[in-house]
This record gives sequence, structure tokens and C-alpha cells, in this order.
Amino acid sequence: MNGHPLFTREIQMIRRCPTLSLHAFSMLALLIATGLIAPRDVEAQEDNAAWAALASGGHVALMRHALAPGTGDPAGFSRDDCATQRNLSTQGRAQARAIGERFRERGIAVNEVRASRWCRCLDTAELLGLGEVIPTPALDSFFRDRGAADRQTRELGELIEAWSGEGALVLVTHQVNITALTGVYPRSGEILVLAPEDGALELVGRLGN
Repeated sequence: MNGHPLFTREIQMIRRCPTLSLHAFSMLALLIATGLIAPRDVEAQEDNAAWAALASGGHVALMRHALAPGTGDPAGFSRDDCATQRNLSTQGRAQARAIGERFRERGIAVNEVRASRWCRCLDTAELLGLGEVIPTPALDSFFRDRGAADRQTRELGELIEAWSGEGALVLVTHQVNITALTGVYPRSGEILVLAPEDGALELVGRLGN
């Protein structure tokens, strides 16, 4: 798994479920292999751990925008004209609303919401209904401008590393940005819960993967 140097890669297997020690993780893998525990039960435990981390404060929800059919943007698109971009589908808009509702059901306090200036990210962030959305250039897509990848990835890492709010920081961005930082290829609407810790970014869990 490749990603930004700030990202702590060696902990991924265990940090998917942060309540597990290495021994417990090995035992859990054995139970799954022998059919004594279902993978969906493990997924539920991982989800609960990720939500609990967000609820505890000081964590970052790094989210790929909701469902928007296609790849990249049409030729000649303009960032200032939503009609020229790849936008959320009806399903994607419903997905974003549902994710926001899960935050509210879980009682997640959100201190700040930031989004890429692309319409599908701004719309996702607005539909979450978690607070005022701050357009943030560091979250913009570099799908068509790979020369900006290193700079933006560094800026995104620094933004996350500097977070110290009592609640959660929600960042809505694009697949390319998330993959460049973490090495993870997220699904539409998927959230990576990150913990800025000792100059590194730890992946606490994934929601919606």
C-alpha cells in the first residue's frame, strides 16, 4: 500500500479494528477461516470502532464524494460551471443525505466541514447537512493535472495533521486525492477515519467500504 510519507502504513491490518491486539487479530482470522464467526460481524465491529473514534473527537473523516457516474470530468469542463462537470446522480444525492443522517444518529459532533471546489464534492458536503461547507483548494481534484499531485497531497496531509478540534473534521474530496495520501482506493461515499498522531496519520477504520 503506497501513500504519503505522513501516513502510517504498517499498522493497517491491525488498525482496521483498533480494539484488537496482534494476538487477538490472529485468533479472529482463525475464527473467520473456520466459519465460527461471520465476516459481516467483523465489519460491524470495525464500523462501530470507527464511529466511536469519530465520536471521541479529534479525528478526521476523509470522504470520497457520493455516487457520480463516470470518470473524471468531460473535456472542456469548467470548475465554475456545474453543468460542465460530472455531477451526483439521484442515488448519489440520496447517499449523501443518508450518510449525514448516520452522523446525527451516532451523535457525532462535527466542528468543521471542508470540500473540494468541484460541484459533486460541494453538493455532497451540503447534503450531509453537518454544517457550513468551506471550499478548500487542497481538496480539489488533480485527475487532469497530475503535476499538482505532490503539492496538494502535502497540503492535505498538513491540513489533517494540524487538526486538533474537539469534534470531527469532515473533508469531502476525490478518489485520486485519497489514494495519493493513503494508498487506499475508496468507493463513492466511503469515509476513512484518520487520527493525526505524533506526526503521522493513522487509519482507524473505513465506513461504507
